[in-house]
Amino acid sequence: MNEILPIILSIVAALVVIGGLIPVLLKTRRNINQYPGTRDANDPEAARGGSTMVSDAPVADRMAPAGVELEGLEGAEVPDDAAGLETIPVDTPLPVAGRLMRLRERLVRSNNIMGKGLLALLSSDRIDEGVWDEVEETLLLADLGTEPTMQLVDALRERVKVLGTRTPEDVKALLREELVKLVDPTMDRSLNIERQDGKPAVMMVVGVNGVGKTTTVGKLARVLVAEDKDVLLGAADTFRAAAAEQLATWGQRVGVPTVKSDIDGADPASVAYEAVKAGIEQEVDVVMIDTAGRLQNKVGLMDELGKVKRVVEKLADVDEVLLVLDATTGQNGLNQARVFSEVVNITGIVLTKLDGTAKGGIVVAIQKSLGVPVKLIGLGEGADDLAPFEAEGFVDALLN
Repeated sequence: MNEILPIILSIVAALVVIGGLIPVLLKTRRNINQYPGTRDANDPEAARGGSTMVSDAPVADRMAPAGVELEGLEGAEVPDDAAGLETIPVDTPLPVAGRLMRLRERLVRSNNIMGKGLLALLSSDRIDEGVWDEVEETLLLADLGTEPTMQLVDALRERVKVLGTRTPEDVKALLREELVKLVDPTMDRSLNIERQDGKPAVMMVVGVNGVGKTTTVGKLARVLVAEDKDVLLGAADTFRAAAAEQLATWGQRVGVPTVKSDIDGADPASVAYEAVKAGIEQEVDVVMIDTAGRLQNKVGLMDELGKVKRVVEKLADVDEVLLVLDATTGQNGLNQARVFSEVVNITGIVLTKLDGTAKGGIVVAIQKSLGVPVKLIGLGEGADDLAPFEAEGFVDALLN
């Protein structure tokens, strides 16, 4: 018995040592993807591996810990303990000029009845009341809205009467001037993406189900990366199972990290809070928060969206709230915009699916109704099919 006792004690001591090493090894594994300090242009990108816990601390407003993790950057040297893991190539986004050219070409090719229909009507040999009625109908069908339609028709009537012109060239120039006035090139369409007071710019992206918010966040991340911005994504859409992984994949494609929860149905406000907290700690330029789609007539869901914004503002101001709208929804999209603007103070509109639908008038209708500019438009499903909105370029594309 005395001979066995030392052996048993040695085994117990070995088990204690091994038990103490396991948490250390696991912590090292989890930290593969964490930045080695604050981010700058010279930081290497990490390999895809385990997830990094951003914080276990409870969030204000009586929220439980979210089990939030940070999906790391891709495409750089792989640490020894991450060798053999799958990596996703990092894409190089098109520069802004290239995207604008592609979007103009697509809009020109689209079958828009607004520009072509108006030019055909106003170039008629005889412009009588019947023609003006058709002009009015064309504008309403293009979702321009009643008030802007009346404003445009009255202006065109007066100018055609005074100038007495009928040639296609003169009519086109006249129509272009009046449409540009309606679209309003004086509106500030710049994105608030500059760091303030040592904190990143915070951007929330909101909208109803199915308009493409997560895809828009991914595409906009590409736009910002092309402008040499350090970006961090927050996956606060915790109700759609695939949303966080979809956003993380977009982030991996352009080499930006994603803060997401590993708990199904986690509190979206806590995820957004942790994303901003991580953005402050990592000194990024922009934190973009993807939110869950919600029907504008569901009061509880809209109140929750307001809560996300309030919780985020405990750490930093929300500099930009972009509402994503499907351009094909027409006046229903305008109703959505009104409700969302009451809850979270919309600062800009992103119009998607503006190709081939001839609904370009919704740009004017939304701006007139809300006083909020359309800042970005999308004309396709491609990764680079999102670009800043330009009033004159938009009108020129409609009339060509």
